[in-house]
Amino acid sequence: MTSPDLAAAEAAIETAEAVIANAISRLTELGGPDQNQVFAYDLAHGGAAVTTARAMLEYGAKGDVEAALTCGFAADAVHDLATKLIGRHQLWAVDADALAPTDDFVATFRDPAFVASLAKTPGPLHLPDDMDMVRDAFGSFADDVIAPHAEHVHRTNGDVPEEIISGMAELGAFGLSVPAEYGGYSEGGPDEYLGMVVATEELSKASLGIGGSLITRPEILTRALVKGGTEEQKAQWLPKLATAEVMPAVAVTEPDYGSDVAGLKVTATPADGPDGEPGYVINGVKTWCTFGARADVLSLLARTDPDKSAGHRGLSLFIVPKPRGEGHGFVLEQDPIADRKGKMEGRPIDTIGYRGMHSYEIALDDWWVPADHLVGGTDGMGKGFYLQMAGFENGRLQTAARALGVMQAAYDSAVEYAENRKVFGENIMEYELTQAKLGRMAMLIQASRQFSYVVARLMGEGKGQMEASMVKAYVCKAAEWVTREAMQIHGGFGYAEEYDVSRLFVDARVLSIFEGADETLCLKVIARRMVA
Repeated sequence: MTSPDLAAAEAAIETAEAVIANAISRLTELGGPDQNQVFAYDLAHGGAAVTTARAMLEYGAKGDVEAALTCGFAADAVHDLATKLIGRHQLWAVDADALAPTDDFVATFRDPAFVASLAKTPGPLHLPDDMDMVRDAFGSFADDVIAPHAEHVHRTNGDVPEEIISGMAELGAFGLSVPAEYGGYSEGGPDEYLGMVVATEELSKASLGIGGSLITRPEILTRALVKGGTEEQKAQWLPKLATAEVMPAVAVTEPDYGSDVAGLKVTATPADGPDGEPGYVINGVKTWCTFGARADVLSLLARTDPDKSAGHRGLSLFIVPKPRGEGHGFVLEQDPIADRKGKMEGRPIDTIGYRGMHSYEIALDDWWVPADHLVGGTDGMGKGFYLQMAGFENGRLQTAARALGVMQAAYDSAVEYAENRKVFGENIMEYELTQAKLGRMAMLIQASRQFSYVVARLMGEGKGQMEASMVKAYVCKAAEWVTREAMQIHGGFGYAEEYDVSRLFVDARVLSIFEGADETLCLKVIARRMVA
Protein backbone atom coordinates (compact mmCIF):
# COMPACT_ATOMS: atom_id res chain seq x y z
CA MET A 1 0.00 0.00 0.00
CA THR A 2 1.26 3.48 -0.89
CA SER A 3 2.39 5.40 2.19
CA PRO A 4 0.25 8.47 2.96
CA ASP A 5 1.82 11.90 2.53
CA LEU A 6 -0.03 14.52 4.54
CA ALA A 7 2.42 17.28 3.59
CA ALA A 8 1.67 16.64 -0.08
CA ALA A 9 -2.05 16.53 0.71
CA GLU A 10 -1.89 19.92 2.40
CA ALA A 11 0.08 21.38 -0.50
CA ALA A 12 -2.49 20.07 -2.96
CA ILE A 13 -5.32 21.54 -0.91
CA GLU A 14 -3.53 24.90 -0.78
CA THR A 15 -3.19 24.88 -4.56
CA ALA A 16 -6.89 24.12 -4.89
CA GLU A 17 -7.75 26.86 -2.41
CA ALA A 18 -5.79 29.35 -4.51
CA VAL A 19 -7.89 28.37 -7.53
CA ILE A 20 -11.07 28.88 -5.50
CA ALA A 21 -9.85 32.29 -4.29
CA ASN A 22 -9.14 33.44 -7.86
CA ALA A 23 -12.54 32.24 -8.95
CA ILE A 24 -14.26 34.15 -6.15
CA SER A 25 -12.56 37.35 -7.31
CA ARG A 26 -13.58 36.61 -10.87
CA LEU A 27 -17.20 35.94 -9.90
CA THR A 28 -17.24 39.28 -8.07
CA GLU A 29 -15.89 41.07 -11.15
CA LEU A 30 -18.57 39.48 -13.32
CA GLY A 31 -21.39 40.73 -11.14
CA GLY A 32 -21.98 37.90 -8.69
CA PRO A 33 -23.85 34.59 -8.68
CA ASP A 34 -27.21 35.74 -10.04
CA GLN A 35 -25.63 36.81 -13.32
CA ASN A 36 -23.34 33.76 -13.56
CA GLN A 37 -25.33 30.87 -12.20
CA VAL A 38 -23.48 27.89 -13.69
CA PHE A 39 -20.11 29.32 -12.68
CA ALA A 40 -21.38 30.15 -9.18
CA TYR A 41 -22.92 26.71 -8.71
CA ASP A 42 -19.72 24.91 -9.71
CA LEU A 43 -17.67 27.24 -7.54
CA ALA A 44 -19.90 26.60 -4.52
CA HIS A 45 -19.59 22.84 -4.87
CA GLY A 46 -15.88 22.98 -5.67
CA GLY A 47 -15.32 25.19 -2.65
CA ALA A 48 -17.36 22.88 -0.43
CA ALA A 49 -15.29 19.84 -1.49
CA VAL A 50 -11.98 21.62 -0.93
CA THR A 51 -13.14 22.91 2.46
CA THR A 52 -14.11 19.35 3.37
CA ALA A 53 -10.61 18.22 2.40
CA ARG A 54 -9.09 20.93 4.59
CA ALA A 55 -11.20 19.69 7.50
CA MET A 56 -9.75 16.18 7.03
CA LEU A 57 -6.12 17.20 7.66
CA GLU A 58 -6.43 17.17 11.44
CA TYR A 59 -8.08 13.75 11.27
CA GLY A 60 -5.32 12.48 8.99
CA ALA A 61 -2.67 13.24 11.60
CA LYS A 62 -4.16 10.70 14.03
CA GLY A 63 -2.94 7.49 12.41
CA ASP A 64 -1.96 5.66 9.24
CA VAL A 65 -5.50 4.67 8.27
CA GLU A 66 -6.71 8.19 8.90
CA ALA A 67 -3.85 9.59 6.81
CA ALA A 68 -4.64 7.23 3.93
CA LEU A 69 -8.29 8.25 3.90
CA THR A 70 -7.28 11.91 4.04
CA CYS A 71 -4.87 11.63 1.11
CA GLY A 72 -7.39 9.68 -0.93
CA PHE A 73 -10.13 12.21 -0.29
CA ALA A 74 -7.91 15.22 -0.95
CA ALA A 75 -6.89 13.73 -4.31
CA ASP A 76 -10.56 13.06 -5.09
CA ALA A 77 -11.55 16.64 -4.24
CA VAL A 78 -8.76 18.15 -6.35
CA HIS A 79 -9.66 15.88 -9.26
CA ASP A 80 -13.29 16.96 -8.97
CA LEU A 81 -12.21 20.60 -9.07
CA ALA A 82 -10.07 19.91 -12.15
CA THR A 83 -13.11 18.58 -14.03
CA LYS A 84 -14.86 21.89 -13.41
CA LEU A 85 -11.95 23.85 -14.88
CA ILE A 86 -11.52 21.92 -18.14
CA GLY A 87 -12.70 24.17 -20.95
CA ARG A 88 -13.68 26.92 -18.48
CA HIS A 89 -10.36 27.96 -16.96
CA GLN A 90 -10.64 31.42 -18.50
CA LEU A 91 -14.02 31.89 -16.86
CA TRP A 92 -12.42 30.87 -13.59
CA ALA A 93 -9.55 33.31 -14.25
CA VAL A 94 -6.83 30.67 -13.85
CA ASP A 95 -4.27 29.14 -16.16
CA ALA A 96 -5.16 25.88 -17.84
CA ASP A 97 -2.43 24.20 -15.80
CA ALA A 98 -3.37 25.86 -12.48
CA LEU A 99 -3.66 22.50 -10.77
CA ALA A 100 -0.57 21.00 -12.44
CA PRO A 101 1.46 21.14 -9.20
CA THR A 102 -0.97 18.56 -7.78
CA ASP A 103 -0.60 16.09 -10.65
CA ASP A 104 1.80 13.69 -8.93
CA PHE A 105 -0.19 13.73 -5.70
CA VAL A 106 -3.49 13.11 -7.48
CA ALA A 107 -1.99 10.36 -9.65
CA THR A 108 -0.60 8.60 -6.58
CA PHE A 109 -3.70 8.75 -4.43
CA ARG A 110 -6.26 8.23 -7.17
CA ASP A 111 -4.40 5.19 -8.39
CA PRO A 112 -6.99 2.39 -8.58
CA ALA A 113 -4.87 0.08 -6.44
CA PHE A 114 -4.63 2.68 -3.68
CA VAL A 115 -8.35 3.47 -3.70
CA ALA A 116 -9.18 -0.24 -3.79
CA SER A 117 -6.97 -0.81 -0.74
CA LEU A 118 -9.40 1.30 1.31
CA ALA A 119 -12.43 -0.84 0.49
CA LYS A 120 -12.84 -2.14 4.03
CA THR A 121 -11.10 0.70 5.83
CA PRO A 122 -13.81 3.09 7.02
CA GLY A 123 -11.53 4.49 9.74
CA PRO A 124 -12.12 5.31 13.43
CA LEU A 125 -14.31 8.26 14.39
CA HIS A 126 -12.21 9.77 17.21
CA LEU A 127 -15.15 11.00 19.24
CA PRO A 128 -14.82 12.14 22.87
CA ASP A 129 -15.89 9.50 25.40
CA ASP A 130 -19.20 11.21 26.18
CA MET A 131 -20.06 11.37 22.49
CA ASP A 132 -19.21 7.70 22.12
CA MET A 133 -21.79 7.03 24.82
CA VAL A 134 -24.35 9.06 22.86
CA ARG A 135 -23.49 7.09 19.75
CA ASP A 136 -23.86 3.75 21.52
CA ALA A 137 -27.19 4.67 23.11
CA PHE A 138 -28.79 5.96 19.93
CA GLY A 139 -27.24 3.22 17.82
CA SER A 140 -28.71 0.52 20.07
CA PHE A 141 -32.14 2.15 19.99
CA ALA A 142 -31.97 2.44 16.21
CA ASP A 143 -31.06 -1.24 15.82
CA ASP A 144 -33.55 -2.55 18.37
CA VAL A 145 -36.58 -0.31 17.85
CA ILE A 146 -36.38 1.60 14.55
CA ALA A 147 -34.81 -0.93 12.18
CA PRO A 148 -37.54 -3.61 12.63
CA HIS A 149 -40.15 -1.10 11.36
CA ALA A 150 -38.13 0.57 8.60
CA GLU A 151 -38.93 -1.63 5.63
CA HIS A 152 -42.60 -2.14 6.54
CA VAL A 153 -43.23 1.60 6.90
CA HIS A 154 -41.42 2.28 3.63
CA ARG A 155 -43.28 -0.35 1.60
CA THR A 156 -46.73 0.40 3.02
CA ASN A 157 -46.25 4.17 3.28
CA GLY A 158 -47.18 3.73 6.92
CA ASP A 159 -46.95 6.09 9.87
CA VAL A 160 -44.16 6.53 12.39
CA PRO A 161 -44.91 4.01 15.17
CA GLU A 162 -45.69 5.72 18.45
CA GLU A 163 -43.20 3.50 20.27
CA ILE A 164 -40.42 5.17 18.29
CA ILE A 165 -41.56 8.66 19.29
CA SER A 166 -41.93 7.75 22.95
CA GLY A 167 -38.68 5.80 22.96
CA MET A 168 -36.74 8.68 21.45
CA ALA A 169 -38.28 11.02 23.99
CA GLU A 170 -37.05 8.75 26.79
CA LEU A 171 -33.57 8.84 25.26
CA GLY A 172 -33.68 12.63 25.33
CA ALA A 173 -33.51 12.98 21.55
CA PHE A 174 -35.93 15.89 21.42
CA GLY A 175 -34.19 17.78 24.22
CA LEU A 176 -30.67 17.80 22.82
CA SER A 177 -30.92 21.49 21.91
CA VAL A 178 -33.32 22.55 24.67
CA PRO A 179 -31.42 24.44 27.41
CA ALA A 180 -31.17 22.55 30.68
CA GLU A 181 -33.10 25.22 32.56
CA TYR A 182 -36.11 24.38 30.39
CA GLY A 183 -35.95 20.63 30.86
CA GLY A 184 -33.55 19.74 28.08
CA TYR A 185 -29.99 18.53 27.88
CA SER A 186 -28.18 21.47 26.31
CA GLU A 187 -25.48 23.03 28.45
CA GLY A 188 -24.15 25.12 25.58
CA GLY A 189 -20.50 24.93 24.59
CA PRO A 190 -18.73 23.42 21.57
CA ASP A 191 -20.22 19.94 21.92
CA GLU A 192 -23.86 21.04 21.92
CA TYR A 193 -24.25 20.53 18.18
CA LEU A 194 -21.89 17.55 18.06
CA GLY A 195 -24.25 15.41 20.12
CA MET A 196 -27.06 16.18 17.68
CA VAL A 197 -24.90 15.15 14.71
CA VAL A 198 -23.85 11.88 16.35
CA ALA A 199 -27.40 10.97 17.41
CA THR A 200 -28.89 11.88 14.04
CA GLU A 201 -26.40 9.75 12.10
CA GLU A 202 -27.13 6.70 14.23
CA LEU A 203 -30.91 7.09 13.92
CA SER A 204 -30.68 7.69 10.17
CA LYS A 205 -28.68 4.49 9.64
CA ALA A 206 -31.81 2.60 10.64
CA SER A 207 -34.24 4.85 8.76
CA LEU A 208 -34.27 8.36 7.39
CA GLY A 209 -38.05 8.65 7.43
CA ILE A 210 -38.87 7.30 10.88
CA GLY A 211 -35.50 7.79 12.57
CA GLY A 212 -33.12 10.66 11.91
CA SER A 213 -35.72 13.09 10.62
CA LEU A 214 -37.87 12.96 13.74
CA ILE A 215 -35.38 15.17 15.58
CA THR A 216 -35.42 17.90 12.96
CA ARG A 217 -38.85 19.43 13.48
CA PRO A 218 -38.57 20.05 17.24
CA GLU A 219 -34.98 21.16 16.67
CA ILE A 220 -36.04 23.90 14.23
CA LEU A 221 -38.76 25.28 16.52
CA THR A 222 -36.48 25.00 19.55
CA ARG A 223 -33.77 27.08 17.87
CA ALA A 224 -36.30 29.75 16.89
CA LEU A 225 -37.65 29.96 20.45
CA VAL A 226 -34.19 30.06 22.02
CA LYS A 227 -33.15 32.83 19.64
CA GLY A 228 -36.21 35.05 19.80
CA GLY A 229 -38.99 33.67 21.98
CA THR A 230 -40.27 35.53 25.03
CA GLU A 231 -39.41 34.14 28.44
CA GLU A 232 -43.02 33.04 28.84
CA GLN A 233 -42.94 31.20 25.49
CA LYS A 234 -39.71 29.43 26.35
CA ALA A 235 -41.11 28.31 29.70
CA GLN A 236 -44.35 27.12 28.09
CA TRP A 237 -43.08 25.35 24.98
CA LEU A 238 -39.49 24.19 25.44
CA PRO A 239 -40.19 21.63 28.20
CA LYS A 240 -43.00 20.17 26.09
CA LEU A 241 -40.77 19.96 23.02
CA ALA A 242 -38.06 18.23 25.05
CA THR A 243 -40.40 15.45 26.21
CA ALA A 244 -42.41 15.12 22.96
CA GLU A 245 -45.56 16.20 24.78
CA VAL A 246 -45.75 18.56 21.83
CA MET A 247 -44.46 17.41 18.45
CA PRO A 248 -44.25 20.16 15.82
CA ALA A 249 -44.25 20.34 12.05
CA VAL A 250 -42.70 23.14 10.03
CA ALA A 251 -45.02 25.10 7.72
CA VAL A 252 -42.96 27.48 5.58
CA THR A 253 -43.08 26.42 1.91
CA GLU A 254 -46.07 27.39 -0.21
CA PRO A 255 -47.24 26.08 -3.61
CA ASP A 256 -45.75 29.09 -5.42
CA TYR A 257 -42.90 29.83 -3.03
CA GLY A 258 -40.27 27.33 -1.92
CA SER A 259 -36.82 28.66 -1.20
CA ASP A 260 -38.06 32.15 -2.20
CA VAL A 261 -39.40 32.73 1.29
CA ALA A 262 -39.73 36.51 0.90
CA GLY A 263 -42.73 36.05 -1.41
CA LEU A 264 -44.91 34.00 0.96
CA LYS A 265 -48.66 34.69 0.73
CA VAL A 266 -50.21 32.98 3.77
CA THR A 267 -51.53 35.75 5.99
CA ALA A 268 -51.97 36.25 9.72
CA THR A 269 -54.49 39.03 10.36
CA PRO A 270 -55.35 40.49 13.77
CA ALA A 271 -58.71 39.19 15.00
CA ASP A 272 -60.30 38.85 18.42
CA GLY A 273 -61.10 35.42 19.76
CA PRO A 274 -63.34 34.18 22.60
CA ASP A 275 -64.20 36.88 25.13
CA GLY A 276 -62.37 39.44 23.05
CA GLU A 277 -58.99 37.76 23.47
CA PRO A 278 -56.52 39.26 20.98
CA GLY A 279 -55.13 36.98 18.31
CA TYR A 280 -54.74 36.30 14.61
CA VAL A 281 -56.58 34.37 11.94
CA ILE A 282 -54.41 32.51 9.48
CA ASN A 283 -55.46 31.98 5.88
CA GLY A 284 -53.74 30.35 2.95
CA VAL A 285 -52.00 27.17 1.83
CA LYS A 286 -48.72 25.65 2.96
CA THR A 287 -47.09 22.68 1.24
CA TRP A 288 -44.36 20.14 1.96
CA CYS A 289 -45.37 20.28 5.60
CA THR A 290 -43.70 17.08 6.82
CA PHE A 291 -45.30 15.36 9.82
CA GLY A 292 -48.23 17.74 9.50
CA ALA A 293 -50.90 15.22 10.50
CA ARG A 294 -49.32 13.76 13.63
CA ALA A 295 -48.01 17.15 14.78
CA ASP A 296 -49.57 18.94 17.73
CA VAL A 297 -48.47 22.37 16.52
CA LEU A 298 -47.29 23.98 13.30
CA SER A 299 -44.28 26.27 13.32
CA LEU A 300 -45.81 28.53 10.69
CA LEU A 301 -44.32 31.51 8.87
CA ALA A 302 -46.99 33.98 7.79
CA ARG A 303 -47.26 37.46 6.33
CA THR A 304 -48.29 40.00 8.96
CA ASP A 305 -47.54 43.04 6.79
CA PRO A 306 -50.01 43.13 3.86
CA ASP A 307 -47.55 45.24 1.87
CA LYS A 308 -45.71 42.60 -0.16
CA SER A 309 -42.93 45.03 -0.91
CA ALA A 310 -41.84 44.48 2.70
CA GLY A 311 -40.50 41.09 1.58
CA HIS A 312 -39.11 38.95 4.37
CA ARG A 313 -39.42 41.90 6.78
CA GLY A 314 -43.19 41.44 6.61
CA LEU A 315 -43.12 37.85 7.91
CA SER A 316 -43.72 36.62 11.45
CA LEU A 317 -43.45 33.19 13.04
CA PHE A 318 -46.38 31.57 14.84
CA ILE A 319 -46.88 28.47 16.97
CA VAL A 320 -50.20 27.14 15.69
CA PRO A 321 -51.86 24.45 17.86
CA LYS A 322 -53.91 21.78 16.10
CA PRO A 323 -55.48 18.41 16.89
CA ARG A 324 -53.70 15.34 15.58
CA GLY A 325 -55.01 14.22 12.22
CA GLU A 326 -55.06 11.01 10.23
CA GLY A 327 -51.81 10.05 8.55
CA HIS A 328 -53.31 9.82 5.07
CA GLY A 329 -55.21 13.07 5.02
CA PHE A 330 -57.25 15.08 7.50
CA VAL A 331 -59.91 17.73 7.91
CA LEU A 332 -59.92 19.54 11.25
CA GLU A 333 -62.39 22.08 12.59
CA GLN A 334 -61.80 24.61 15.31
CA ASP A 335 -64.40 25.55 17.90
CA PRO A 336 -66.53 28.47 16.72
CA ILE A 337 -64.75 31.76 17.35
CA ALA A 338 -66.90 34.88 17.09
CA ASP A 339 -68.70 34.47 13.76
CA ARG A 340 -66.03 32.23 12.25
CA LYS A 341 -65.24 28.53 12.39
CA GLY A 342 -61.61 27.76 11.64
CA LYS A 343 -60.82 24.88 9.32
CA MET A 344 -57.58 23.07 8.46
CA GLU A 345 -57.36 20.50 5.69
CA GLY A 346 -54.32 18.36 4.95
CA ARG A 347 -53.77 16.55 1.64
CA PRO A 348 -50.93 13.99 1.67
CA ILE A 349 -48.23 14.26 -0.98
CA ASP A 350 -47.12 10.79 -2.02
CA THR A 351 -43.35 10.45 -2.44
CA ILE A 352 -41.00 7.79 -3.83
CA GLY A 353 -39.07 7.61 -0.58
CA TYR A 354 -38.66 9.32 2.79
CA ARG A 355 -41.85 7.69 3.96
CA GLY A 356 -43.37 7.47 7.40
CA MET A 357 -43.63 11.10 8.44
CA HIS A 358 -45.65 12.06 5.33
CA SER A 359 -45.68 15.49 3.76
CA TYR A 360 -48.84 17.51 3.28
CA GLU A 361 -50.38 20.43 1.53
CA ILE A 362 -52.29 22.16 4.31
CA ALA A 363 -55.04 24.70 3.68
CA LEU A 364 -55.95 27.00 6.57
CA ASP A 365 -59.24 28.90 6.59
CA ASP A 366 -59.68 31.44 9.41
CA TRP A 367 -57.62 29.30 11.80
CA TRP A 368 -57.32 31.41 14.94
CA VAL A 369 -54.31 31.58 17.26
CA PRO A 370 -53.88 33.69 20.40
CA ALA A 371 -51.61 36.71 20.18
CA ASP A 372 -49.12 35.16 22.60
CA HIS A 373 -48.40 32.46 20.00
CA LEU A 374 -46.54 35.00 17.89
CA VAL A 375 -42.92 34.00 18.55
CA GLY A 376 -41.20 36.89 20.26
CA GLY A 377 -44.49 38.62 21.05
CA THR A 378 -44.83 42.14 19.71
CA ASP A 379 -41.04 42.31 19.43
CA GLY A 380 -41.19 39.34 17.07
CA MET A 381 -43.45 41.09 14.58
CA GLY A 382 -41.71 41.10 11.20
CA LYS A 383 -38.80 39.01 12.48
CA GLY A 384 -40.14 35.59 11.55
CA PHE A 385 -37.75 35.10 8.65
CA TYR A 386 -34.71 35.56 10.87
CA LEU A 387 -36.09 33.31 13.59
CA GLN A 388 -36.91 30.63 11.03
CA MET A 389 -33.42 30.85 9.53
CA ALA A 390 -31.93 30.28 12.99
CA GLY A 391 -33.54 26.87 12.92
CA PHE A 392 -32.77 26.18 9.29
CA GLU A 393 -29.02 26.80 9.63
CA ASN A 394 -28.85 24.03 12.18
CA GLY A 395 -31.24 22.02 10.00
CA ARG A 396 -28.62 22.05 7.24
CA LEU A 397 -26.01 20.52 9.52
CA GLN A 398 -28.56 18.03 10.74
CA THR A 399 -29.44 17.11 7.16
CA ALA A 400 -25.75 16.39 6.54
CA ALA A 401 -25.85 14.09 9.58
CA ARG A 402 -28.91 12.35 8.16
CA ALA A 403 -27.06 11.88 4.87
CA LEU A 404 -24.16 10.38 6.82
CA GLY A 405 -26.41 7.76 8.35
CA VAL A 406 -27.92 6.83 5.00
CA MET A 407 -24.46 6.59 3.38
CA GLN A 408 -23.03 4.49 6.19
CA ALA A 409 -25.95 2.07 6.02
CA ALA A 410 -25.53 1.76 2.24
CA TYR A 411 -21.79 1.15 2.56
CA ASP A 412 -22.28 -1.49 5.26
CA SER A 413 -24.89 -3.25 3.15
CA ALA A 414 -22.65 -3.17 0.06
CA VAL A 415 -19.65 -4.61 1.93
CA GLU A 416 -21.73 -7.43 3.37
CA TYR A 417 -23.26 -8.27 0.00
CA ALA A 418 -19.93 -8.12 -1.84
CA GLU A 419 -18.35 -10.53 0.61
CA ASN A 420 -21.11 -13.09 0.14
CA ARG A 421 -22.14 -12.86 -3.50
CA LYS A 422 -20.22 -14.87 -6.11
CA VAL A 423 -20.00 -13.93 -9.78
CA PHE A 424 -17.94 -15.97 -12.26
CA GLY A 425 -16.66 -18.09 -9.41
CA GLU A 426 -15.39 -15.28 -7.19
CA ASN A 427 -16.91 -13.10 -4.52
CA ILE A 428 -17.72 -9.65 -5.85
CA MET A 429 -15.38 -8.26 -3.23
CA GLU A 430 -12.40 -9.81 -5.01
CA TYR A 431 -12.85 -7.58 -8.05
CA GLU A 432 -10.82 -4.39 -8.22
CA LEU A 433 -13.77 -2.36 -9.50
CA THR A 434 -15.87 -3.33 -6.50
CA GLN A 435 -13.01 -2.54 -4.14
CA ALA A 436 -12.41 0.84 -5.76
CA LYS A 437 -16.07 1.76 -5.42
CA LEU A 438 -16.09 0.77 -1.77
CA GLY A 439 -12.78 2.55 -1.17
CA ARG A 440 -14.16 5.80 -2.54
CA MET A 441 -17.30 5.34 -0.45
CA ALA A 442 -15.16 4.97 2.68
CA MET A 443 -13.26 8.17 1.87
CA LEU A 444 -16.35 10.21 1.12
CA ILE A 445 -18.20 9.02 4.21
CA GLN A 446 -15.37 9.67 6.64
CA ALA A 447 -14.56 13.05 5.12
CA SER A 448 -18.22 14.03 5.29
CA ARG A 449 -18.37 12.90 8.90
CA GLN A 450 -15.25 14.74 10.00
CA PHE A 451 -16.34 17.94 8.27
CA SER A 452 -19.71 17.63 10.02
CA TYR A 453 -17.90 17.36 13.35
CA VAL A 454 -15.86 20.47 12.53
CA VAL A 455 -18.99 22.42 11.58
CA ALA A 456 -20.77 21.25 14.74
CA ARG A 457 -17.97 22.62 16.90
CA LEU A 458 -17.93 25.90 14.97
CA MET A 459 -21.67 26.31 15.47
CA GLY A 460 -21.22 25.57 19.16
CA GLU A 461 -18.98 28.65 19.22
CA GLY A 462 -21.55 30.76 17.44
CA LYS A 463 -19.79 30.49 14.08
CA GLY A 464 -19.99 28.20 11.05
CA GLN A 465 -23.03 29.51 9.18
CA MET A 466 -21.20 29.36 5.84
CA GLU A 467 -19.74 25.95 6.64
CA ALA A 468 -23.17 24.59 7.62
CA SER A 469 -24.39 25.37 4.11
CA MET A 470 -21.26 23.86 2.56
CA VAL A 471 -21.49 20.62 4.50
CA LYS A 472 -25.14 20.24 3.53
CA ALA A 473 -24.37 20.84 -0.15
CA TYR A 474 -21.40 18.48 -0.28
CA VAL A 475 -22.60 15.60 1.88
CA CYS A 476 -26.08 15.33 0.37
CA LYS A 477 -24.74 15.01 -3.17
CA ALA A 478 -22.16 12.50 -1.95
CA ALA A 479 -24.99 10.43 -0.48
CA GLU A 480 -26.61 10.13 -3.89
CA TRP A 481 -23.43 8.66 -5.37
CA VAL A 482 -22.74 6.34 -2.43
CA THR A 483 -26.26 4.88 -2.36
CA ARG A 484 -26.34 4.49 -6.13
CA GLU A 485 -23.08 2.55 -6.18
CA ALA A 486 -24.13 0.46 -3.19
CA MET A 487 -27.29 -0.40 -5.10
CA GLN A 488 -25.23 -1.21 -8.19
CA ILE A 489 -22.99 -3.59 -6.23
CA HIS A 490 -26.14 -5.51 -5.31
CA GLY A 491 -26.94 -5.96 -9.00
CA GLY A 492 -30.52 -6.99 -9.70
CA PHE A 493 -31.23 -7.45 -6.02
CA GLY A 494 -30.39 -3.80 -5.47
CA TYR A 495 -33.44 -2.93 -7.54
CA ALA A 496 -35.64 -5.28 -5.56
CA GLU A 497 -37.30 -4.47 -2.26
CA GLU A 498 -35.81 -7.62 -0.78
CA TYR A 499 -32.76 -5.58 0.23
CA ASP A 500 -33.00 -2.28 2.08
CA VAL A 501 -30.41 -0.67 -0.20
CA SER A 502 -33.24 0.24 -2.61
CA ARG A 503 -34.90 2.23 0.20
CA LEU A 504 -31.61 3.95 1.01
CA PHE A 505 -31.24 4.98 -2.63
CA VAL A 506 -34.64 6.67 -2.92
CA ASP A 507 -34.31 8.20 0.54
CA ALA A 508 -30.95 9.75 -0.36
CA ARG A 509 -32.46 11.50 -3.34
CA VAL A 510 -34.50 13.86 -1.17
CA LEU A 511 -31.49 15.15 0.76
CA SER A 512 -30.40 17.67 -1.89
CA ILE A 513 -33.96 18.96 -2.14
CA PHE A 514 -35.20 19.66 1.37
CA GLU A 515 -33.73 22.02 3.97
CA GLY A 516 -32.71 24.25 1.07
CA ALA A 517 -32.71 22.99 -2.51
CA ASP A 518 -29.14 22.43 -3.69
CA GLU A 519 -29.26 25.05 -6.43
CA THR A 520 -30.70 27.73 -4.15
CA LEU A 521 -28.30 26.85 -1.37
CA CYS A 522 -25.31 27.15 -3.71
CA LEU A 523 -26.40 30.34 -5.51
CA LYS A 524 -28.22 32.27 -2.80
CA VAL A 525 -26.20 31.27 0.25
CA ILE A 526 -22.76 29.77 -0.44
CA ALA A 527 -21.73 31.71 -3.56
CA ARG A 528 -23.31 34.91 -2.27
CA ARG A 529 -21.35 34.68 0.98
CA MET A 530 -18.19 33.87 -0.95
CA VAL A 531 -18.33 37.17 -2.81
CA ALA A 532 -19.60 39.23 0.12
